[in-house]
Formats: sequence, C-alpha cells, structure tokens
Amino acid sequence: MRVDDILSRRSIRRYTDRPVPEAMLRRALEAAMAAPSAWHCDPWRYIVLTDRAALDDLAEILPYGKMLRQARAAFIACGEPEAACAKSLSYMLQDVSASVENLLLALHAQGLGAVWLGIHPNKDRIAGVSRRFGLPGDIVPVAAVAVGWPDEQPEPRTRFDSSKVHTDRW
Repeated sequence: MRVDDILSRRSIRRYTDRPVPEAMLRRALEAAMAAPSAWHCDPWRYIVLTDRAALDDLAEILPYGKMLRQARAAFIACGEPEAACAKSLSYMLQDVSASVENLLLALHAQGLGAVWLGIHPNKDRIAGVSRRFGLPGDIVPVAAVAVGWPDEQPEPRTRFDSSKVHTDRW
C-alpha cells in the first residue's frame, strides 16, 4: 500500500444499490484481524450485517448512521475486555480501533466505500446495539462501519498540521 492510497481513503456516506460480494467482506475482515494487538491478544470480535432489516435497525440506534439505510453491508466491531492484554479496557479499545482502521483501508483498497460510526463510550448506543444484536454481557460494541459501492468520490486530502508535531520533546 502506498501513502497516496491512505490519503485517498475518505468517509463515504452515499452508496449505490450494487450488492457487496461476501468474499470482499471476508477479505476486509482478514485485514482487520491482521492489525497490531497488545501481546497478540486479539480482543476484537465482529458482527457482519447484510440483512436489510438489521442495517435499518442499526441506523435507528446510531444517530449519525442514517447512511446505513443505503449501505449494502456493515460491520459492528466489538471487543472482549477479558481477552485484552492485562484485561484492560484501554488496550482493548486501542486494539479494536487499529483493527477498524485496517478494515477501512482494506475496504477502500477493494474499491468499496465505508464510514466509521462511533458506538463506545455512548451508553445508549452500547445498550441499543447490545440488545438488538444479542451481544453477550462481556462483549463491548466499539464502532460500526457502513459499507457499499461509493456513490460519491471525495477528493484525496491530508489533514497534516505541523503545529501538532514536536521533535524530541514537547
């Protein structure tokens, strides 16, 4: 992967009605699970949504997830704190976040569009997702990712800001 490939990945919120092949979703999950993880604990757990009713229900739970009504698939990225390094919520959140970024890059590399939707730490979103999708009590929903074939093409960009970079010390 080239840096330009990363810079061209943008949040996509409009999708065509073209189905997303299961093999592409599987490949994106393979990349997600290749993410770094503290002590190789891999505390991430995923739910893959392709059912229209499930996607619409998720859109109802997530206030900024209305694009899920157009999406052809979605992922709910969860974590298992007990499986994380030192059973730490912080390590789990870092590991799951790294996994979600890999997922986004893999979807983009395959020509798909996606957008990251936050769930954790909002208690209402956590409760709604957990209830609707039957999560066990020890599993924490962290984020959702809406997926589809892009119906928009935002320009590549960088958000680099040298004022946020310090060398050797603050």
